[in-house]
Formats: sequence, structure tokens, C-alpha cells
Amino acid sequence: QVQLVESGGGLVQAGDSLRLSCAASGRTFSNYAMGWFRQAPGKEREFVAYISRTGSNTYYGDSVKGRFTISRDNAKNTVYLQMNSLKPEDTAVYSCAASSRWVLVIRTTEYNYWGQGTQVTVSS
Repeated sequence: QVQLVESGGGLVQAGDSLRLSCAASGRTFSNYAMGWFRQAPGKEREFVAYISRTGSNTYYGDSVKGRFTISRDNAKNTVYLQMNSLKPEDTAVYSCAASSRWVLVIRTTEYNYWGQGTQVTVSS
């Protein structure tokens, strides 16, 4: 089992920045690729970002490309999501997830463990 706990969400204004953290415990963190997803009210969960086990490979959803950066610190068992130039449409609950797969994974079904999520609200 891997336990994931997100933090860092909050209420910000459009154009602001925010950094989310996801702390992992349980099994060896570096054995898992990590992803961030978000879900806005009334919408399906959306892929945001992916990072490989070592952090050497990253991938982003089109709506956040160029504004968000995913990173990880395996020594601290933590994955981060730096969000810049935030827009009202970024408002959602953001969740981190862990995948035991070796390839790029962007579908929710390919992730084994999920955190509870943290709310990000961007006002205009």
C-alpha cells in the first residue's frame, strides 16, 4: 500500500502561483511513477501531469502545458506541482496518484493509489 497526502491548495487570484505537494508513505516511493489529476464540479477527472520514477521524464496535459511543472524528490518521498499563471478554469480538486507501470500513464485506470485531493480555487 502507498498512502498519499496532498497539501498546498487554497484560494488565489488569476495570475497567481501555487505549489502543491504530495507526500507518500508506505512502499518505496521511487518504485512508482506519479501523476497529478484534477476534477472540477460536474466534470470528469482530467489528467494534469506525469513524472517518471526517477524524474527524468515528464508529460503534461494540453491545458496546463507551459504553466505547470511537476517534480519529485525521492529522498523526501514527495511529488510537487508548481502552478503558475493560474486561471479561473484551473479551479478544481487536485489529486496525486501513484502508478507501478513503467511507461507513460495518463489514464486514471493506470494508477494504483490515490490521495484525497486538495482544493484549488482561482478567482477572476
